[in-house]
Amino acid sequence: MPTIPPSAADVPEARAWRSVATEQDRARIRGWYASWQAALADARAKGYGADIAREGVVLQPTAALPDSHLPAGDYRCRTIKVGARTGTLGYIAYSWFRCRVDAGQGAASLTKLTGSQRPVGRIFPDNAKRQIFLGTLELGDEKLPMDYGSDRMRDMAGLIERIGDERWRLVLPAPAYESLLDVIELVPAEP
Repeated sequence: MPTIPPSAADVPEARAWRSVATEQDRARIRGWYASWQAALADARAKGYGADIAREGVVLQPTAALPDSHLPAGDYRCRTIKVGARTGTLGYIAYSWFRCRVDAGQGAASLTKLTGSQRPVGRIFPDNAKRQIFLGTLELGDEKLPMDYGSDRMRDMAGLIERIGDERWRLVLPAPAYESLLDVIELVPAEP
C-alpha cells in the first residue's frame, strides 16, 4: 500500500487554506487519493492503460517529492484529463500552454494564461510534499475570473506537488466537468 502524504492538519500554518476553502473543496482535498484511484481505474478500463503508463511520474499518485514550493515565474503547462463522466473520453492529454506563478503578499497565485479552460487561484502552504490550490475556472473569452466561492461549478481545489527537478503538477480531484481527475504538469518556461 503506498504511503499517503500527511494531512494538512499536521502542519499549523497549513490551516489557513481551510479557512478559505468551501466545504465542497475541503472534501475534494480530503478525497484526493480515492479520486485519483477511481480516475485511473476508469481510464484503464476504457483502454488508456498505455497512455497512462507513458505519462510516468505525472500520473503516479504518490510520486510527490519533498520541497513542493512552486517558485514565481513563467511556466509551460499542459492538462491531462483522466477518467470520464458520462459521454466523455477516459483520457485526454492536451498540448502545452502558458501559465504564470506570481508571488503575492500572503499567498502566491497561479494563472493559466492560454487555452479555453484556465484555472486561476491562490497557492497556500500545506505540508512538506504539497501546497494547496484554491481557485476558479475561467472559460473561453472571459477576461476576469469569478470570485472563489461564488459558483461551486467553477470552484477548483487541488494539490501542487513537485515530481522532479524543476517539474511540478497541480492535481485537481473531482472537477465539476468532463473528467474524474485533472492533472496540470508545470515546467519552467524557456527564456
